[in-house]
Amino acid sequence: MHQGRTPDDDALALWYELGHLYASAGGGGQRATKLGFTVVCVAGALVLLSAPLFGTTWAGPFAPVIPAAAGLLSGGGMYLRERSRLRRRSGVVRRRLATRGLDAERPTRDGLGVYYDAQLILLRSEYEYLRLRGAGKTIHLFERSFGFTPEDSFETAPLNVAPDTEEMRLLRERWERLLAGRRQRGMEPPAMGLREDLAYRVFPREMTVPAELATRRAYLAISRDLLRKRYGREPRSKVGPVLRRRVERDLDEYAALTKRPARPS
Repeated sequence: MHQGRTPDDDALALWYELGHLYASAGGGGQRATKLGFTVVCVAGALVLLSAPLFGTTWAGPFAPVIPAAAGLLSGGGMYLRERSRLRRRSGVVRRRLATRGLDAERPTRDGLGVYYDAQLILLRSEYEYLRLRGAGKTIHLFERSFGFTPEDSFETAPLNVAPDTEEMRLLRERWERLLAGRRQRGMEPPAMGLREDLAYRVFPREMTVPAELATRRAYLAISRDLLRKRYGREPRSKVGPVLRRRVERDLDEYAALTKRPARPS
């Protein structure tokens, strides 16, 4: 779980708190939707059950609308409350970062020191996946924020690096040099926020054991998916000995982490 040059512990804790807040916001919409759907079902059942006892005149023409309105108010209210709570809490963290001279919208402005190797491998894997799909605008976000380029030595499908290795150290140094060169030319990384993090997990994450396992599963899933696209369902039989060892490592590690068959499906 190697990191590069890191800021002080307080700043690290703030970055990881911001990343945690953004990560926890990802399920807010789903929770609100579930609540709204539940309220719709319950309200609809109550309207139907009230008919034999009170008739339907109490609701009049609004009877069909009552469940939907109750669900919308409940789910929408929950979503707005969670978003408001997120804005307040993230606002506190952002202000505390600002007092330390840090830009909460640009976690890589001073380099990649707040990122663990595992997260950088995931981000570089996502960059590769997006590059192959031709997602130009997002590709530029990754390049300007993290120093990634198509010409660097990173490979996926199969992966040629792992956390805490010499190969990863050299890649990190290359990305850091590119970012430093841009800073010297007066170029800042693009601003990022909740939207970008929900899409690509771009803000720093503290690598607890569960977080590291989830991160490894994510970048191995990308490798597995690209292996299927490049070589079909049996990639081991379609590559040479050197690549075959890397393919087997990726698929076997993915199978161990997910308890699923190693063969791409």
